[in-house]
Amino acid sequence: MFNFSQIPITISLIAANVILSLIAFSNAEFMDKGVMWPYRVARERQYFRFVTSGFLHADLMHLIFNMFTLFYFGGDIERAFTEKHLGGDVAYLSLYFLALIISDIPTYLKYKNVYGYRSLGASGAVSAIVFAVVVLNPWKSIYLYGAFALSATVFAVLYVIYSITMSKRRVDNINHDAHLWGCVFGLVFTVALIYFMQPQLFDQLLENLKHPSLFGD
Repeated sequence: MFNFSQIPITISLIAANVILSLIAFSNAEFMDKGVMWPYRVARERQYFRFVTSGFLHADLMHLIFNMFTLFYFGGDIERAFTEKHLGGDVAYLSLYFLALIISDIPTYLKYKNVYGYRSLGASGAVSAIVFAVVVLNPWKSIYLYGAFALSATVFAVLYVIYSITMSKRRVDNINHDAHLWGCVFGLVFTVALIYFMQPQLFDQLLENLKHPSLFGD
């Protein structure tokens, strides 16, 4: 049986996302106060929106998809950062919250003069965590819907393709651009963490890359 006590931060982040998103689904004022709204951030200095928007979701499917991904990838990173002496919980929380903020900066700069643009979602942070796993365990098996297996790297590639496609379509308020910047940040953050804290891990990581797997280990 899975031991939830092994990943308390991941479970807490999921709980916060679920609770705040469910409240926002039925409370338009609550949603309005928390979404990323670049126009108001620029004029009223509401910088808190860089964080609060990351705990709100467009609908139930958006929430489920992000939390499913956070659960399967976040738990691995929470354990790995401790077991591999890469900063533990502090590094994990730094990855999550810095990714939320940094992945939204390009969107803010692009839309700060567009009154009607708003976006939301934990996608920037979740994307960063996905790519942190790709660095540390690129061929980890991910079971979609509990049955269909893919390696973490294949899942990550499909995730990026989906994000680019949806970003071009612009059919919802989900910040798909944040997916892409979150991926970049997660990759850079994790490589930098290894370089400064445990550089000897690079030999193991490079060895892992020599044994690719479509469906994971």
